[in-house]
Amino acid sequence: MNTDIIKIFEKDKFAAYIGAKLIEVEPGYAVVQMEINDCHLNGVNLVQGGAIFTLADFAFAAASNSKGCVTLGVNANISYFKSPQGKVLTAKATEISSHKKLCGYNVDVFDENEDLVARFFATGYIKNQRL
Repeated sequence: MNTDIIKIFEKDKFAAYIGAKLIEVEPGYAVVQMEINDCHLNGVNLVQGGAIFTLADFAFAAASNSKGCVTLGVNANISYFKSPQGKVLTAKATEISSHKKLCGYNVDVFDENEDLVARFFATGYIKNQRL
């Protein structure tokens, strides 16, 4: 696991604020988890879509930056399939493509039962700048 990347993403204040934790990172791949608590719930007591999106976005950020170049999201979309069950969400980001300046990543978000909750796709812009 790339400890330098982990140190960089441990500085992400918003991810820390929502409780997202980087579990694993390898080139083009990352796993992030978040324990669900009351601050993640919407008005009907279900996990708020923005919390799921943020978890997936953080996994994308870790995976897309894992090769050592600053990569910024330029487009992202998400499809929600079901309300999560249990108290933990896990996002797994996998590189689909990577070229000189653009990359694409799928992020699958699973609940505690390992059921697919959402699928996130993001396009990143790879800057000519090292982390």
